[in-house]
Amino acid sequence: MADVVKDLTSGTIGGAAQLIVGHPFDTIKVKLQSQPVPLPGQLPKYSGAMDAVKQTIAAEGPRGLYKGMGAPLATVAAFNAVLFTVRGQMEALLRSEPGVPLTVQQQVVCGAGAGVSVSFLACPTELIKCRLQAQSALSSSAATGAVKYGGPMDVARHVLRSEGGLRGLFKGLVPTLAREVPGNAAMFGVYEALKKTLAGGPDTSKLGRGSLIVAGGLAGASFWAFVYPTDVIKSVLQVDDYRNPKFSGSINAFKKIFATEGLKGLYKGFGPAMARSVPANAACFLAYEVTRSSLG
Repeated sequence: MADVVKDLTSGTIGGAAQLIVGHPFDTIKVKLQSQPVPLPGQLPKYSGAMDAVKQTIAAEGPRGLYKGMGAPLATVAAFNAVLFTVRGQMEALLRSEPGVPLTVQQQVVCGAGAGVSVSFLACPTELIKCRLQAQSALSSSAATGAVKYGGPMDVARHVLRSEGGLRGLFKGLVPTLAREVPGNAAMFGVYEALKKTLAGGPDTSKLGRGSLIVAGGLAGASFWAFVYPTDVIKSVLQVDDYRNPKFSGSINAFKKIFATEGLKGLYKGFGPAMARSVPANAACFLAYEVTRSSLG
């Protein structure tokens, strides 16, 4: 129980650090992912990541980069607490003796198991976040910047009332699982492998903060490099119009995006996602490790 409390506390602090550092990048990623495909002869709303940043700040001010942060901030404690706690409990199950370091392969298994558990928290949270982040990109009039939702609770109320109740909040669960399970398996596996490489052996307890930042940042990058197209599919499904949907499901979304935009369409927003992943996950893992170490 003591280890569970330590993982809960450390995961919460790590998640808060990750969110504060990474949310503006995530906002730009979602805007690029969800903007409508332009008609022939027309230009897209955003020509790229920097253009999306400029237009967002011009239309909404710097606060626009943090739009939708309320929902993940409200649940970041639960999300990262579950992620690191489930991983910690799986480590205990797989460890042959107390204190024995796990292999990289075992950490991959732990990451996959943690990914399953957090998917059920990530899906409704990210649906709310994506709706708020994408509403300006999806607005029928760029000049008016029409706002459909007033905030996270407004999104939740609308979905529960008008989009099938609780089931509506779990729209996009399949691609969320397809992202979180292999993504976390890759991330924790790479993190452990890099720590052992930097430590020169299996004992990583004496690694400095600089090494933890490097390992955490590159591990976070591996998450997105491995599963990015599933995140694009998740985002377009979650912001799709309930009454007049463009997509009937994950496979249909994949086929339509690939048919109309090619492989490039499955990597919309990849630049901001990778730019976010390194500093955000470096902050997350460093905060987790420092907090966990201080708790004993």
